[in-house]
Amino acid sequence: MVKQRKIMVLALVLGILSVPVFGGPEVPGLSIRYFDKRIYYLTDDPIFVQITIANTSPSPFRFRLADDRAFSIDFDVRTMTNLPVKAAEPLLNRRSTNQQVFFREITVESGESFSFTEDLRNYTLLDKSGAYVVQVRMYPELYRTAGTGGISLESNRLSLNIRPPALLSPSGLPQALDVETNANLVRAALAPDQVVNYILTARQKSQWEKFFLYLDLEAMIVRDAPRQRQWLAESEEGRRRMLARYRSELETAVTDGDIATIPMEFTIERTTYTAEEGTVSVLEKFKVGNYTERKRYTYYLRQKEDIWTIVDYTVLNLGTE
Repeated sequence: MVKQRKIMVLALVLGILSVPVFGGPEVPGLSIRYFDKRIYYLTDDPIFVQITIANTSPSPFRFRLADDRAFSIDFDVRTMTNLPVKAAEPLLNRRSTNQQVFFREITVESGESFSFTEDLRNYTLLDKSGAYVVQVRMYPELYRTAGTGGISLESNRLSLNIRPPALLSPSGLPQALDVETNANLVRAALAPDQVVNYILTARQKSQWEKFFLYLDLEAMIVRDAPRQRQWLAESEEGRRRMLARYRSELETAVTDGDIATIPMEFTIERTTYTAEEGTVSVLEKFKVGNYTERKRYTYYLRQKEDIWTIVDYTVLNLGTE
């Protein structure tokens, strides 16, 4: 009888020790990746990082997510010699101000994940070109619990290369960098049909830098009335962020997916243009399962300083074959 009691007490103690201290049976995994992996320069362009909390445990995981994410996460950025990079001054000011932190309770069910995206430049002062290592720490009970016994999660590490500012071409246009060759890409005085052929060929090869070279992203943003109103209300910095976000959404087909879809083949049918405006009609074919979709794209171009760029497009479905 005594032995049975000892066994029962031991089992009870082990059971108590096995109970987690926070948020469910297991602490979930925290992972990060670049939302729009590309070449990053020593400028104010955003560096978007997608942060994902994945719950692989059998029980729900609950945490607090601040409206100002600076009170939920922190970026640890270090040089290749393991020296920490200074935090951005606006971040330090926000955290040092005596203010009420608003948050919402998030529940991630078993087998599910929750993601959000943050701009690394809002957290870290990246004022020198070079190679860095990026890691995220998350505070499920908010940042102000850090150092007071609050639990934190750590993510995987990402490598980050910051290049010097892009050089300017003789015409004053910024030079994009070819990811494959590291050669500077410069807009040339191509005819409207050659411009369309260039971007479609680049899309077939998944060469994003070349694809964006002749797209007037600002003109394409303001085609949409709500975005146009937002664009007009934004500051110069806000407009740069809108351009970067729009570019990312094109790459991920979140918006204007038609223009970013890879054509199996294409044929330029007709080109008309005046001194300032041009139109190019293209028959494009796309492989969808066992069928081939046919669509007629009409690209609208505008010329400025001898350079034609695409400012708009329309799509007409022609059925399958």
